[in-house]
Amino acid sequence: MVQTSTIVAASVGTVATGLVAYAIYFDHKRRTDPNFRKQLKKESKRQAKAAKEEAEAYTERQKEVIKAVVLEAKEDGFPRRRLKLRWWRPIEAALCFYKALKVYPQPNDLISIYDKTVPKPVLDILAEMIAADAALDVGPFGGGPGSDSGIPGVGLD
Repeated sequence: MVQTSTIVAASVGTVATGLVAYAIYFDHKRRTDPNFRKQLKKESKRQAKAAKEEAEAYTERQKEVIKAVVLEAKEDGFPRRRLKLRWWRPIEAALCFYKALKVYPQPNDLISIYDKTVPKPVLDILAEMIAADAALDVGPFGGGPGSDSGIPGVGLD
């Protein structure tokens, strides 16, 4: 009687041999058949186009959600209730930061704090929220030579 381990080893060997043979066949066909190469290129382009369209659709959906959340926050006005949020919900987290930014007397200072402490995905959503709200005036932001953030500049005279 044949042992089970012998049957398993033979089966694994057969499958491995089949996979290697298919890889060799595929490589040969890819190298020698121009129609096959053309078909592979078309399929690759089609997949890349589908992935790009999906990414654009996701971005558009996210922008619509952000705009809706900003409109809701504008209607809500001053935040009256404490939201129970979880860390994996970046839009809700950005909404809390946005509401705080609306009531904070010096939004530029708060933005610099956010820049140092808030995760980048939440910060990106917050930036879109700020851009969507024309009534929120954060003024010029940045520490470049043309900015006047109230801190005296140090120059080399």
